[in-house]
Amino acid sequence: MSNLKVKTILVSQPEPKVENSPYFDLQQKLKVKIDFRTFIHVEGVSAKDVRQQKIDLNNYTAIILTSRNAIDHFFRIAEEMRYKVPEDLKYVCQSEAIAVYLQKYVVYRKRKIYVGQKDFADLTPIFKKYKDEKFLLPAPDNLNDDVPQVLDSLKLNWTMGVFYKTVMSDLSDLKDVYYDILAFFSPIGIQSLFKNFPDFKQNNTRIAVFGATTKKEATDRGLRVDIFAPAPETPSMTGALEKYITEVNKGK
Repeated sequence: MSNLKVKTILVSQPEPKVENSPYFDLQQKLKVKIDFRTFIHVEGVSAKDVRQQKIDLNNYTAIILTSRNAIDHFFRIAEEMRYKVPEDLKYVCQSEAIAVYLQKYVVYRKRKIYVGQKDFADLTPIFKKYKDEKFLLPAPDNLNDDVPQVLDSLKLNWTMGVFYKTVMSDLSDLKDVYYDILAFFSPIGIQSLFKNFPDFKQNNTRIAVFGATTKKEATDRGLRVDIFAPAPETPSMTGALEKYITEVNKGK
């Protein structure tokens, strides 16, 4: 672990759109510079690719939506396939935020929309109530295992379609840019670092990771993880960063 003072942080996520983001609070409170840069991005697959997965949108009576990306790409594919979305189609949304985003595409009060609490498993009562529906899950190419496990355990009639994929971004413009801390949130973010910079040497750079799978990817690639979240004391990345920076910058 390096005890050098922290002045700069690169967060491998898009810059927050809200003014009251905890990252901005952190920046002001600790007088550090925080930059945002996505190491990965989402690309839609073509309608042709979806057809090759033997998916006909007419065959489904309910759509399972786990993210805003799933909503965007479902309606994009529907348009590309000239599929007129029926008014009686059911939408099962993993969270309230996802359900609210659905209003971008459908008139809320006229639709059958069912909302979970937060985790995918929270949707179980809804699935049990509508177990005879034919469900379509528009998904990314790197879907979490817990989603299929829940659906299979309930013995639902469901189909997954890869409607979009996660792709590593081109970071070549960062070649000669140095940060005291790099913050990662997914294994593919770490993979993107090494794809862009195969000779990356950690030296005094501190690595912050969120989640056990991200930590494993980092350590498997020989990185030293200095900051980890979620932890009992620091459930968020910003909390973990604040705790670490406060300690190392003390008296410097």
